[in-house]
Amino acid sequence: MKINSDINVLGSLPDLNLISIFMNESIKSLNQNSGHYSYTTIKTDKSVKRFEKAITNTMLRFSNKKIEVLFRSILSVEIISADSLLMIFWNTSFNNQLLNYLNEKVYFPALYSGRVAIKQPEVSACLTELKETEPELKKWADSTIEVTASKYLTLLKKFNLMSGSLNKSINNNYLNDKMFILFVYWILAVETKSNILESTWLDYCFLERKIFIERIMNKKFSKYINIYFTGDNLKIEPIIEFENIYYEITKS
Repeated sequence: MKINSDINVLGSLPDLNLISIFMNESIKSLNQNSGHYSYTTIKTDKSVKRFEKAITNTMLRFSNKKIEVLFRSILSVEIISADSLLMIFWNTSFNNQLLNYLNEKVYFPALYSGRVAIKQPEVSACLTELKETEPELKKWADSTIEVTASKYLTLLKKFNLMSGSLNKSINNNYLNDKMFILFVYWILAVETKSNILESTWLDYCFLERKIFIERIMNKKFSKYINIYFTGDNLKIEPIIEFENIYYEITKS
């Protein structure tokens, strides 16, 4: 597993608008014009550079063109919105293995079991257990694990997945039709398995698999996707090009 400190950095990010800014320009080009004070309230160049590195490495990295056009389509129109934050969450989780691991081991089990909250010691315990098998984590002090656990929950809050300050509760997320279709296209872009029901990324739809199947079979989505379902095998084919799906789903 590739492990870095991006969760800590992004969990401390005070200005989410930096994501959309760095999607189009680098800090170097921005500073050549009017300096960082023109686009963020962060006080030092060192801090801005630190955030830029984490944002571009984890949030704005794309493994293929399909993911990139989906991401850019929604952020170019909505900048930072409740919906675009979901796309950022999906892409960030895909790019950061430790974030995805914590989602799979802590967040999604709590969400799908109907729990109302996640506490920091649970995340710390998960990281401590992982430390036994991951060489990179063996270098981490207990204090680093505690900070990472806290920043992980704060990052989920920034994605609107949790709320609260000291005791963070799990928000109930239900994708609207626009984001449901964008999620389907996103999972088609990241998943290598033809049977979507075998995809671990399906958890990111915030629906039980049975409910996901019921919803995706809805006829109103037939203009966007073709469905082939045989009970335990679900294949989905996009009808609209990835670069056009956001505009098609938002104009209807």
